[in-house]
Amino acid sequence: MKSLSKILVSKLIKKKLKISIAESCTGGLLSSTITSVSGSSKVFILGLIVYSNKSKVNLLKVSKSIIKKFGAVSKETCLAMVNNLGKIHKTEISVSITGIAGPTGGSKKKPVGLVFLGIKKGNKIIIKKYKFKNKGRSYIQRTAVNNSLKSILNTLK
Repeated sequence: MKSLSKILVSKLIKKKLKISIAESCTGGLLSSTITSVSGSSKVFILGLIVYSNKSKVNLLKVSKSIIKKFGAVSKETCLAMVNNLGKIHKTEISVSITGIAGPTGGSKKKPVGLVFLGIKKGNKIIIKKYKFKNKGRSYIQRTAVNNSLKSILNTLK
């Protein structure tokens, strides 16, 4: 994870881009991974941990009806999170993560390991859906962060 975050920070600095993150199931791990890199203060603007539905609604202004209709772990909620994060703080790149890290909380429809990642760069938004193996909570969180870093780097190409 460290090497990907170092690469990300140096690319963001080089391209003069700022990043903000709203994360749920990763509990701040993505923000922590990025801010562990020296020089990240030049590019990292905001990291929100919106773990509860209430915080998604109150802080990110995700519509209660979206959460009620599609659930907190959904493409729709992830999209609302990344869109609204960009409104809170104008950064060139906004990232949102929502998912089920387990070991409980999953269902047949939404199993443990289901994670949605949203990346907004300018007017372009990418929503990715992952189904990670249920190898434990920290595995899912670390894998989600690793995949997020790779995806953010891909948007910078």
